[in-house]
Amino acid sequence: PGSRRLTLAALSLQVMALVAFACFVASQSRGAYTALAAMEAIITALFFLLYLLKLDKKLSWFFWPLADIFNSVIAALFLLIVCLFAVIIKTNNGTLAGGVFGLILFVLCIVDAVLLFKKISFGRSRGSNAAAK
Repeated sequence: PGSRRLTLAALSLQVMALVAFACFVASQSRGAYTALAAMEAIITALFFLLYLLKLDKKLSWFFWPLADIFNSVIAALFLLIVCLFAVIIKTNNGTLAGGVFGLILFVLCIVDAVLLFKKISFGRSRGSNAAAK
């Protein structure tokens, strides 16, 4: 049940990042808006593949769940700032839509970080610690 919840969170992050990216591209928004949405979509896809292919267990020298939490928190901070600017400035409706979807992505990043943090335990060994997205 826990891994299914994390998979759903990862997929919803991926979909929302792609929707925000599509809105920003369609509206020909500034590069920062588009780059942030694209970067989050790519990073989320890479983490999803990492867990899906179980590479986190093969590369056990690195604590992947903590890196994933770090990514979610940093992405949330950037998304909050950039998407608030997109909503406030609102050059056109596409930028407004991208900003709104970006703010939803911000909430999903926070939820993802909380779910991952609840999933890991710092007292266990790293092999049994990897969160399966």
